[in-house]
Amino acid sequence: MAVSIEQIADAMYELVKEYKGRKKYTARELTQEMMERFGSECSRSTCKEAVRLLVESGRCVYTYKGSSYVELPEEEG
Repeated sequence: MAVSIEQIADAMYELVKEYKGRKKYTARELTQEMMERFGSECSRSTCKEAVRLLVESGRCVYTYKGSSYVELPEEEG
């Protein structure tokens, strides 16, 4: 059974959240991590959709610091 886009997005979010302040992930690195974690149940196109879902929902944002990274949005206040 294939892994859903939502499950991949949740796993990506947890990874970004866990390493906040210590490591920044590019979309490509997140894709590689998910393909290692879920194996053949996960494809590059599914991971791309998961990143899009994270950004469109506001759970993560793209930042650019020499390269594009997927990070948690800055907290207000």
